[in-house]
Order: sequence, then structure tokens, then C-alpha cells
Amino acid sequence: MTDILSAERPIAPAMEPAVPAARPERLLSLDVFRGLTVAAMLLVNNPGTWSAVYDPLEHAAWHGWTPTDLIFPFFLFIVGVSMAFSILPRLERGDAPARLFARAAKRGAILVFLGLLLAAFPYYNLDLSHLRIPGVLQRIGLAFTLAAAVVLFTRPRAQAAVTAALLLGYWAAMMLVPVPGGRAGDLSKDGSLAAYVDRAVLGTSHLWASAKTWDPEGLLSTLPAVATVLLGVFAGRWMRSERPPAERLVGLFLAGNAALVIGLVWDAAFPINKNLWTSSYVVFTAGMALHTLAVCYWVVDVRGRRRWAMPFAWFGLNAIFAFFLSGVMGRLLYLIRIDGRTLKDVIFGAAFDSWLPAHDASLAFAVCFVALWTAIVWAMHRRRWYVKV
Repeated sequence: MTDILSAERPIAPAMEPAVPAARPERLLSLDVFRGLTVAAMLLVNNPGTWSAVYDPLEHAAWHGWTPTDLIFPFFLFIVGVSMAFSILPRLERGDAPARLFARAAKRGAILVFLGLLLAAFPYYNLDLSHLRIPGVLQRIGLAFTLAAAVVLFTRPRAQAAVTAALLLGYWAAMMLVPVPGGRAGDLSKDGSLAAYVDRAVLGTSHLWASAKTWDPEGLLSTLPAVATVLLGVFAGRWMRSERPPAERLVGLFLAGNAALVIGLVWDAAFPINKNLWTSSYVVFTAGMALHTLAVCYWVVDVRGRRRWAMPFAWFGLNAIFAFFLSGVMGRLLYLIRIDGRTLKDVIFGAAFDSWLPAHDASLAFAVCFVALWTAIVWAMHRRRWYVKV
């Protein structure tokens, strides 16, 4: 089976700007974009110490955004782009939509299971009544499955309508529906409709441990995350067209500019917020993703400048493996103890904190963590080992 985050066919040769290209069935630039996103995720998730992190490598406190807040929506956007290269060709070949959806649902279920497995690690023998149910992999699995249903059973015009309905409907619900015991339009951490739904459906025992009353990957906010995937599908459909490379690039940049403007204007009424996955956040981050995809496409596939990008392609070809196992490794660094100190503290203190300023030491640890995983995915690529979902 094909990884849901990867396109299917062998990497096409670099295309010259002046030569009209046939419809591409795989883009190296998409693997690179995916790998950049995964590497960035590993970087921000694994500082040497959380008490000394540079501001751009942290999430916004609530409203607003930092570069770190772009990573997860980029990931979901790439899922959508990849769907255009994996699901749409099968539809065009005449495969039954129901059969394709069954496969997509299976992959989504596997991702949800992996997310729950990671959330429970390593305390599998403990009371699961306090297991966090939402999570990053769980959201990817659910958003992918729901978006696949829309793509497989509706036409592009209906898909656009669904995307708009998700964004406008979520805005209306969050701003106009009063929360029992609260008020409509409350976008605070505990008072929002999204937080209320999470508490009502999942209970406080299954939410993010640091908050307990809300979850950044909660149920209601997964609906606009589906829109993020669908916007990626539209971008992927555009990239699969038989238009010349220059026209594809212009289209990506123009769409990205429009999305950025709409997102920033909407921010005034419905603030950009990663934890709530607000509609303005969806549109704004889609604009940023369109620009990033365009740059990767121009540099890697059109201009053929590939050597610098190969480490990111290695990450992109084993995206889920790298994310899942790096999460396991990160937890093990806290669990293994030497003379009463965690293994992470021992390594960080001896190799980085002993001679670097705190923020630089913390960043250097994260960079080395990413470098270690670069070596791992490089070794897997050399042996043609690709872990598929």
C-alpha cells in the first residue's frame, strides 16, 4: 500500500520552464516539502530544554501565529496534495469509489491507532481511562478519511462547496452558538464551543494533560482541518494539470496571495488561532503552504536543483515512520535514568549546556536530534526501506 503522504509513481525528470510538460504523476518537490515539514516538526518538538526556546520555535500563546504554527497545517495540506496524485488517478482509471474509500478508511484507522499507541507509550499497563484520545496522528487520520469521502463521492464543484461550508459553518458555530453556562463568541481556552464539545463528548480525563479542559486537536476543530486537506487537494489537482510549469507556478502564487489576504482580513473578526484551528487560520496557512509548494516546485522540479533537497526527500519518503519513532525516542530520553537524572538531561548537560548559552544549547540539541534522524532516514533510503501505512 502507498503511504497516504506520498504520491505513487517514480519521480519524474526535471522539467524545463519553456517546455510544456505532460501531467506529472509524482513530484520530487512534494516529497521535499513533506520532508521539510517533518524535519521542522522534529526540530520544534525536541528542544534541549523547554525553559529556553527561541520564540519562533514556540507556538503562539493563543491568538496569532509563529513559524511553528505553520507546521501542522502544512502537513495536512500536503496530505491533500498527495491525495490528488494517489486517489484521483485511480478514479480516472475507473476504480470503484467505494473500494477506494474502504482503503482510505483503513489507512485513516491505522493512523488513529498509531496516535493512540503513541499517547499510551510506555504505560500500556495503566488505567486507560486517562488516555488522551485526540492527537496529531489521530487528526491526520480523521481528516484524511473525511476528505477522502468528499473527494471520492462528489465532483470538484461540490468539493469547493463542502470546503466553504466547513469554514463558514465553523465560524458561525464558534461565534454565534452560545455555550451552556457561557456566551456565544467566547474564544478563550476554556470558554469556546470547541472546548465545551471536547469536555461534553470526551470528558476531561481524555484531553491534553497540560490543559485538561480543552484540546488543541479536539473534535469540533477537526472539521476545519478537513478543509485544510481539501484545499491541498485543489492544489494537487492544479499541479496534475497539463498546463506548462510556468502557468502552474503563477497559479500557485496567485492563489496563495488571495488566501493570505482573505485569512488576514478574516483574522479581524475570527482571529488566527492554531489551537482552535479557526477558519482564518485555515485560509492563511493554506496561502503560506501554496507559496512554499510553489518555491519547492520551481527550485526542485523546474530548475532541477535537487542535491540540497535530498535529505528532506528522505524524510518525506518515510514521513510517518520518522514522526512516530522520533516521538518514541523523545519519550525514552525522559524515561531512561542515570544516577537519578533523565538520559536527556545527561546528554544535554554534558554535550550542550556545559559550554553554550541556554537558548543556543537548547537549539543545538534539537538540531542534532534532527541530524540523527536524517542519518536514519538516509540509511533507510539507501536500502529502499519505506514504511507504508
